[in-house]
Amino acid sequence: MKVGLTGGIACGKTTSLSEFERLGVFGIAADQIAHKMILPGGPAYGEIVDMFGNEILKDNRVIDRKRLAMIIFQDESKREKLNQIVHPHVLTEQERILCTLEKNIGTYQPKIAMVDAALMIEAGTYRRYDVILVVYCNQETQLRRLMTRDSLGENEALIRINSQMSLAEKVRYADSVIDNSNGLNDTRRQIQNIFSDLKSRP
Repeated sequence: MKVGLTGGIACGKTTSLSEFERLGVFGIAADQIAHKMILPGGPAYGEIVDMFGNEILKDNRVIDRKRLAMIIFQDESKREKLNQIVHPHVLTEQERILCTLEKNIGTYQPKIAMVDAALMIEAGTYRRYDVILVVYCNQETQLRRLMTRDSLGENEALIRINSQMSLAEKVRYADSVIDNSNGLNDTRRQIQNIFSDLKSRP
């Protein structure tokens, strides 16, 4: 079974994926793949540097992701260009991992692979999955977590939140919603219930 896990920035997708992995789900994090794609020598590195210039590079020639983020969240057209460069490489690697898993699944239990990707609804790739899960939290919690996690001011954090599809819209695509507003124990309870439901599906 292929499960898509998505949601808004700083809503808890990474935490949720880790909890599913703890229960035995095979997890694939699109962000981790994207980070590899943009490393020096990676398939997206040269095109990104050509597009945004050497000012996004650290002294060791590694792309400064914080500096790049500041650029793309201020300019929607540049954000779209970055996505057009990186996303095809990420999707190709995701498919490679999933195909390898299917060929070697053997007696692996449960037979569930979960892909955590922030933009799968926006990009239309959610259609590739059997089940879609959306991680949600209220905006006050989302804003506070994002400001703390990325050391951002309120205005900058709001720009990043508002650059994405609204959570209310994403929830419309969900087969199940994980409300991550009320602490880890409550989130774990919801994830356990969803995991039990996934295991019971044919």
